[in-house]
Amino acid sequence: MDREKKVIALGFFDGVHKGHASLLKKTTEVAKRYGAVPSVITFDEHPGSLVEGHKMELITSPEDRAEVIRRYFSINEIIVVHFDDIMMHMHWEDFINWLVGDFSAIHFVAGHDFRFGYKGRGNPENLTAKCAELGIGCDIMPKVTLDGITISSTYIRTLLKEGKIEKANAFLGHPHSLSGTVHFGYKLGRNIGAPTINMNFPDNVLIPAHGVYAVSLHIEEEPETHYAVTNIGVRPTVSGEGSVTVESFIMNFKRNVYGKHVRLEFHKMLRPEMKFDSVEELKRQIQMDVRAVKDYFGL
Repeated sequence: MDREKKVIALGFFDGVHKGHASLLKKTTEVAKRYGAVPSVITFDEHPGSLVEGHKMELITSPEDRAEVIRRYFSINEIIVVHFDDIMMHMHWEDFINWLVGDFSAIHFVAGHDFRFGYKGRGNPENLTAKCAELGIGCDIMPKVTLDGITISSTYIRTLLKEGKIEKANAFLGHPHSLSGTVHFGYKLGRNIGAPTINMNFPDNVLIPAHGVYAVSLHIEEEPETHYAVTNIGVRPTVSGEGSVTVESFIMNFKRNVYGKHVRLEFHKMLRPEMKFDSVEELKRQIQMDVRAVKDYFGL
């Protein structure tokens, strides 16, 4: 049993959007009042993946989700629970008793539409009543809207699939990010003279629409922010493989970062992916893309 008293935000927190922000800010506020540790409970898999029997696409991996919460909300206690058959069948009251008993929860913060426990039978009303019974605190946060639309991970997924990065970022409250390990170094650079880094991401993590993006880029353990032209797609001009790649040309950068962990932050879709008639035409377009990124970031 963890004996540090905790105020716990309950939810899946995919993408960590502006709706989640209201929960996380309330969690830190209440924790400060009680001298407790602000904490977040999340799951490694979307509950729907097990319930519905197929992988649910995630805006963020569990690792990226935790990193966003730490970076933007200064909450360091993030409990990632493995969602398995046992967790799926846990009664909602047992779930709350577990968090109180094993994690010393003294207060919960949840959203207006939060569902938990077997068949989602736990809801804000049940949670409020259970907390009153246990003599602990509870806050249920109302929905958050933007431009008349309720902010939700489902809506943001749709925007990302359509390449509407700037609108998605407005609903997230921060740039959409993906992080992973560089694994191909400068392979494409040998063909077209534009050194790039290549990254793959887990199959269940959503990759934005195919196209070219203005991106800021952060390399592990380095404080500098770099800027890049990132292409998502199948590289139709130089490759016939058909597999999706995420490839970034970093401006004013020559080092090989093979094996390094890199975070990409997407800011704007510049254009859809295109097939060019020649490598020379592709190189000219890349130069135009670089200019567009420099103009976007004011470089």
